[in-house]
This record gives sequence, C-alpha cells and structure tokens, in this order.
Amino acid sequence: MAPLDPGASADASAAPRPINPGRNRSMDPRMCVASSNAHRTSSARQSDSKLELFGFDSLVNILGLKSMAEEPAQTPASPTDSEDMGITIGRPQETDPKLGTLMGVFVPCLQNILGIIYYIRFTWIVGMGGIWQSLVLVALCGACTFLTAISLSAIATNGAMKGGGPYYLIGRALGPEVGVSIGLCFFLGNAVAGAMYVLGAVETFLDAVPSAGFFQEKVTVVNGTANGGGGITISTPSLHDLQIYGVIVTILLCFIVFGGVKIINKVAPAFLMPVLFSILCIYIGVLSAPGPNSPKGITGLSTTTLVDNWSADYQPTNDAGVPDPNGSIYWDFNTLLGLFFPAVTGIMAGSNRSASLKDTQSSIPIGTLYATLLTTMMYLLSVFLFGALATRQELLTDRLLTATVAWPAPAVIHIGIILSTLGAALQSLTGAPRLLVAIANDDILPVLNCFNAYEGSEPHVATVFTSFICISCVVIGNLDLITPTITMFFLLCYAGVNLSCFLLDLLDAPSWRPRWKLHHWSLSLIGALLCIVIMFMISWAFTVVSLALASLIYYYVSLKGKAGDWGDGFKSAYFQLALRSLRSLGANQVHPKNWYPIPLIFCRPWGRLPEDVPCHPKLADFANFMKKKGRGMSIFVSIIDGDYRESAEDAKAVCRQLSAYIDDKRCEGVAEIIVAPSMSDGFRSIVQTMGLGNLKPNIVVMRYPEIWRSENLTQIPSTFVGIINDCITANKAVVTVKGLDEWPNEYQRQYGTIDLYWIVRDGGLMLLLSQLLLTKDSFEDCKIQVFCIAEEDTEAEELKADVKKFLYDLRMRAEVIVVTMKSFEAHADGSSRIDDTQEAYRSAQNRIRVYLSEMKETAEREGRPLMEGGKQVVVNEQKVDKFLNTMLKLNATILRHSRMAVVVLVSLPAPPLNQPAYCYMEYMDLLVENVPRMLMVRGYRRDVVTLFT
Repeated sequence: MAPLDPGASADASAAPRPINPGRNRSMDPRMCVASSNAHRTSSARQSDSKLELFGFDSLVNILGLKSMAEEPAQTPASPTDSEDMGITIGRPQETDPKLGTLMGVFVPCLQNILGIIYYIRFTWIVGMGGIWQSLVLVALCGACTFLTAISLSAIATNGAMKGGGPYYLIGRALGPEVGVSIGLCFFLGNAVAGAMYVLGAVETFLDAVPSAGFFQEKVTVVNGTANGGGGITISTPSLHDLQIYGVIVTILLCFIVFGGVKIINKVAPAFLMPVLFSILCIYIGVLSAPGPNSPKGITGLSTTTLVDNWSADYQPTNDAGVPDPNGSIYWDFNTLLGLFFPAVTGIMAGSNRSASLKDTQSSIPIGTLYATLLTTMMYLLSVFLFGALATRQELLTDRLLTATVAWPAPAVIHIGIILSTLGAALQSLTGAPRLLVAIANDDILPVLNCFNAYEGSEPHVATVFTSFICISCVVIGNLDLITPTITMFFLLCYAGVNLSCFLLDLLDAPSWRPRWKLHHWSLSLIGALLCIVIMFMISWAFTVVSLALASLIYYYVSLKGKAGDWGDGFKSAYFQLALRSLRSLGANQVHPKNWYPIPLIFCRPWGRLPEDVPCHPKLADFANFMKKKGRGMSIFVSIIDGDYRESAEDAKAVCRQLSAYIDDKRCEGVAEIIVAPSMSDGFRSIVQTMGLGNLKPNIVVMRYPEIWRSENLTQIPSTFVGIINDCITANKAVVTVKGLDEWPNEYQRQYGTIDLYWIVRDGGLMLLLSQLLLTKDSFEDCKIQVFCIAEEDTEAEELKADVKKFLYDLRMRAEVIVVTMKSFEAHADGSSRIDDTQEAYRSAQNRIRVYLSEMKETAEREGRPLMEGGKQVVVNEQKVDKFLNTMLKLNATILRHSRMAVVVLVSLPAPPLNQPAYCYMEYMDLLVENVPRMLMVRGYRRDVVTLFT
C-alpha cells in the first residue's frame, strides 16, 4: 500500500519529516506539499497517491494506520503526558508476555484477600462480636469493596490504562495533585500491609513450632467463663522472635521480588494452591467436628452453640489479643471493624499490575469483581460455621482454631497460613514499588526522581525502599496495631476511586464511555460516603491523621510539583462552568478528554428561506445531534450584506428573531448577527474574533450548496471555497451537510447503518460524530460501519486489524471494512444509479472544459494571466481529470456499499491550491451525486478523542 501523502517519499522506509512550525508561518500549510511536489523525481511522480486530492494528511501509508497527530509534538508537562498528546496507531514495541485475567487479576486479588485475618483473627472476631454483628461487619466491608470494585471497573474500562493502578485512575480523573497525594498514601498502605502479612506468617510458624523461638514465650492465664472451669494458660510468641524472623522473611521476599515479575508469576500458583486446599480442609473439619481429640469447647455444628454465640460479648484483652480482665485494650464494633477491614483490601492487587495485563478493560472488572464476590460469600458462610462450631471461650482463646478443627491435621492449616500470608506479602512487595515508580515516572514531584525506572525494567530502588518501610513496621511486632493504619490508607484510596467515578459519571463528557455498564454516579457516591463513614467509625484520630497527611502531600505537590494536564474531571467541570473554565484553562489547547463540540452554525447561506424564517429548521436539529445529552454551546450566525452603521438596527432585530428561534427549538446556543460588505468578509471576521478563550467555536457547520448550478448562483463557488480555506487557516473543523431537508428530527427513528469513509486524519472527529449520533433516540438503533481505503491488497488485512484494535481501545463498536484500490477502481455493476453518476462525470468534464476555455479566452483578450478572486490560478487539465476520476470512483464505492445507509460520513478534501473554485464545486457535486444524506467532515489537526483513560 503506497503512501497516500503526496508529499511523502516513494521510499516506504523513509520516515516522514515534520514541518518546522517556526518557518514560513504565514504560508498555507498545503504550500509545503506543493513545494515538495515540485522537487520530486520522475519515478516519484509515477507513485503519486491516487487519493492526492484529500491532501497531505492521508490516513494510511505503507505501514498501515499512522498517527493522528503527525504535527511536531509539543513538549509535554511530564513524560507520561506524551501518551495523551495524540492517538498513535501502529505496531507496539515487542514486550514481555502479558498476563490474562486469571493470573493477572483474579489470583493476586484472591491471595491478598485470603490472608492472615481469615486464618488467625476471624474466629476471634466472631467470638468477640457475636454472629449478628460479625455478619453486619462482613456485609459492611463487602459492600464498601464491592462498590469500589464497580467504580474501579468503570474507570478502568474507559480506555487504555498505563501502570500505576488506582493512582493512575485517580490522577487522570481528579488531577495530579489528588492523584499523587492519594497514590503515596496507598503506596504506604501496601508497604505496611506487607509487614502485616509477614508478621502473620511468622506468628503462625512460632505457634506451630514453639521450639523455634529464641526467647521465652509470653504466658497469659485466662479465668473460666460463666460456664465455670479453671483457668487456661495461653502461650504467645515473644515480640523479639517476631521481629527477628520477620526481618529475615522480609529480606528473603525482597530477593524474590528482585527476580522480576516472571519469577513471581511462576511462584504465585505454588503459594495459592495450598491455600485453597487448606480452606477446603477447614470446611471438611468443621463439618466433621468434633473429632476424637478435639477440645471440649468444640461442640461441632450446633444450633445451641449458634444461639449462644449470636450476641456480642466484648472483653478487654492484652496486647496479644488474649482476653484478660486486666487488659489495656477495650474492644467494640468500631475497633473490630478496623481489625477486620484489611481482610478485604486486596481488590486493588490486580489493578496495581495494570502495565503487565494483556487487556485491562476486560481483566480488571472480571477478575476483581469475581474475587470480591467469592471471598465475601466465603466470609459470610464462615461466620455461621464458626459461630455454630465452638463455644465463645474457645473462639476467644484458641488463636488457631481453624488449625485445631482442620482435616486431617493442624499442620495443613499451618502450611496454608504461612503460604497464604507469604503470597500476599509477595504481592504487596511487588505492587507497591511499581506504584511508587509510576508516581515517580510522571515527574510531578522532583524529589521522587530517584525511583524512576524505564518501562519494562525492574524497580530495584523502589523495591529496596519498600522493603525498608516493611522492615520498620515488622520491628513494631504488633499485628493489631498495624491493621488500623493499613485500613485508613486503603479506605482513603477507595474513597478516591469512588469520587473519581462519581465525578466522571456526573460530568459525562464525550470521552466518558466505559465498557463496564454496571455503574451509576449514585453507586459511586454511596461507595465514597461509605468509605468515609467507615474511616470515622474505626478511629476519628487515625482518620484525621491520614487526611492531614494526604492534605500535606497535596499542598506540597501544588507548590513544588510540575504542572500536568491529564484531561482530569475537574477540568471538564470547568468547561461546564464558563467563567471558571476561562480563568482556569485560558486559551491553551484543549485536552481530547475535555473536548466538547462548539458548532458555528451558518443559518441562511446556500438556500432560499422565507424572510420570517431566520434559519433552516433542520440546522438546529442537527446542532443538537452533535451534543451529548444536549450539553455544549452552539453559535448561530447570520451575515447581513451592507454597511454596519446603516444596518445596525436591522441586525438587532434579526438577532432577536434568531434568539427566539433557538429557544423555540430548545437548542443551547446563542445568536450572532454580523454586518459585512460580503459573506466572505463577514465569515473571515467571525473565525478571527468569535468566542473567548477555549469557548471558541471549533466546528463550522453549513449546508451544502446543492442549488448553486440550478439557480445559476455563480458567486457561490468562490464563497464556498473561501470559507473552507478560511477554516483551514483558522484551524476550525468543517462539517458540510448534504440532504439537510431529509435530516430526521428527534422523533423520527432511523434503522440501518451509519457509514464512515475514513480517508484522512481528522483527529477522530468523524468517529466522535458517529458516536454522538448514536446517543440520540433517532439513531440509537443504528450500527456503525467504518470503510478504509487501502492502495495495496496485501496491506488490507493489516490495516483492518489496526483499525479494529484502535476502535476497540476507543470503546467504539463498529464493523471495519477495507476497500482496496482494485475494488475502488472497479467499474459499475450496471445499475441505473451508477450510470447516472457516470453521466454526471462526463457532464462535469464538459462543463469544466467550457469554463476553463472561457477563462483562457478572457485572459488572452485582456492580456493578463488567469485570475480568479484577485489571485492567479493555474490550470492543469491532467490534475483536474485526475481529481474528477477520484471523486467518480469514491462516489461509485459509496453507492455500492452504502446505498441503504442512514447517513454517510466522508472526509472533506481541501480545495486544491491555485485551481479555480468552480472546479472544486464540480468535484464535490460528483462526490455527493445520488447520495441522499451525507456529512462531509474535515478535522482541524487536533485530536478530539483519546484511547487513554
């Protein structure tokens, strides 16, 4: 497939040379193409693109689909901002094999959730809080994590996702300051969680093998309960033993993490399978209890025991959690909540490794939600089983009751606990450094630059730092003091995820199109409020400290951090509040995620309307179709020929009439009337001055002048071509509507396809317009077909695969059809409509020849060069025939594939340089021949869609 860029070299291996924006600023961009054409060799001329008319921004070349932002890239605010500068489609650089849903998300989440709390604290929680409060506890925590998982799934499926997990999602939704502050807190939570898992493994090991301790165990005597009985002696491992073994285990895990993700992925199943087997052994032991050697407190499943354990019985305990009348720790529902919540905080384990996933949009929702639901149901079932299994005294005093009842021996549970906690610790020590590296690589905080790492490389420095934090917490040695700290950091992150989804869903910008449908802004708001309530229920002091820490980081990032525009939700909110958006965003380039169509509607050109009708009735309907849920602003413009001082009062009257018309059509927009000597002069004034800041019109919408020849309106071609050229110069998009009289209103349902003939790079405008049409009731039952034209049959499949992958990343459902040049050049199938088109082609040739002959005769008679509109023109009849032939073939292709389409969208070619405007109108007439409803779209070299979340 030869390059469609007429300014490109015939050598397919040569890289395109960007135009230097600092040179020839006043020159029309297309002059650069014309200049380069003059220096081509004869062989290069033979390889000219067959779609040369569409300009130098052609869509495909020898390598397939190219970047939609081939302009010289601006310097991004941070290294990762370059990912959002434009949409680049092509073969990605070969990387290591990616992970699927099972090993990439489900297994890490399951390993983190099924941790130490379930094995050695859950029976104790059931004994302390009773069955009914334990059920409320599990349901409350499960609801919090489930709602967060729904919000996480919605954001993660809103586009491609880079590394950094929840930090990446929160930062891109709420801005870099909020993202970094919550991201660093979440990093600390993961690092401290690693210490919790290590301490759980060591404590289990020392309980199972007391002789392995170097120091004397701590002994606590518990008096008999209401049932009578003597005191019970309980031994707990020494604090120093926990510290020594904990430091050693952390160092060993650190060495495994240094081996990289490949080794961890190989080790993960070895940790998980014994864990699942041990849980099965627990259930078997519970169902078969009591055994021959079981303690008296284990009654087996009994309704009497269930009733006895139904209510709560909070008792004071010592530092090791052993009931002690003289204990210094007093428990209630809120403190139990802080102890249990880390048992459900593994839902981010998969998203933390987003950079290693094959398909984040599919894996994160499925893996996270399945792991959350499975473990929540398991916890709820375990509450009933443990509550009916043993007396309250046994639940509170037997720290390893799960091992005591397990089948066939307690050693199975000891091994399961150790492997479970070590696996969870390994996941924490793997995810936390990568989270820190993602924050550092964004280059928001220069102080974190020491943790930078190249993509694909192992974060060794960050791993050492994470291990240091983990060891510091291990030295504390108290599991019950560490868990509330972890809870606050995780809840803060969960609240950030829910608030991010709430803000994005509430704003509902055009870029917000998540694949995951199980979400609503009310669910996200409930999830965020639930997280905050749980934080204050656990400990208002810890909550204040964690919020103060996040606020300090936020303040520090605001002062010292580098600015970055990630298209976050707050910027989108500013755009909906006009004054605030102007102050906040200024006149800088709009990020694609914050882009809204602001159409400039030409009301009266190219058609006859009654004097009392200020605008074509269907133009307002079409303007509403270009907005998502009616949001956005339209500017309706009418131009009055004459002198401003003489026509000022007339202009005010027409403006009031047009405003009333806009209100009657329920279209959000404003009316503007311009008085100018001519329509061309008036439009030139509009494109230079209309709008303020970023609230300038970015799309010019006008009716196609279908009547120019039948009404013999000879001034229309030069005016029409002049408007398009002015739009190109002013960097405005153009949408020309053919068949406006047949355009449906909001009550007329359409069934069929919306066909896109995507030929040139338009920043994704044509794709976005098709998606906006689908949001309307009239077109919601339609399907989209995307036609791309390839010049070589051998490249058709490659181009089709590239376009399908691109549309998938954009969350757009469409059928992709590649039309090769061979079929593009095929002759008609004999239908009458195609025959009519060929007759129109011959008629256009004859009219152009007559027009050019008259121009030449006039120029020779007056002794001057060929002139039009005060400018010299060049007549190249070979080029004219080539362009006519191109339009004939494109029209034949449209009629062949899209004869029954509801609406056809096609790329609008720029008027060829130095050719008469009359020729361009003949080209366009041939393009729209026999097509009842067509939108001709030309973008403005700014991306309006992005595949990044």
